[in-house]
Amino acid sequence: MKVDSGIVLFDVVCNLCNGFVQFVLKRDRHGRFRFASLQSDTARRLLQEDWATETVVLIQGGTAFRKSAAALRIARGLRFPWPFLYGLVVVPRPLRDWIYTWVARHRYGWFGKRESCMVPRPEWKNRFLD
Repeated sequence: MKVDSGIVLFDVVCNLCNGFVQFVLKRDRHGRFRFASLQSDTARRLLQEDWATETVVLIQGGTAFRKSAAALRIARGLRFPWPFLYGLVVVPRPLRDWIYTWVARHRYGWFGKRESCMVPRPEWKNRFLD
């Protein structure tokens, strides 16, 4: 199965979001995904509008996916066994997004916030757009 590359936009001050990005980097053996902060000029240029930082956004094939759709599409691009999570698309999107939003609403309380942006490992630096 061919999976298009994409750009993952994420909240750089969120510890959960940073952990997710590191998770993806370690499992994206083909380097399909690149990353940028939702708070960046890159994100504003790609989205042509401000999006709330409580969601991850995946720009793929010229389309912006957010919340559970973005997370599941990202999982599909990772190495085994993570693509199996894409099967959760059969769950109605309103339910998937409700769960996503509930976690996002509590993420700072559960996982905390960073005072500064994540500094990627040297081998990952070229995967970050800003």
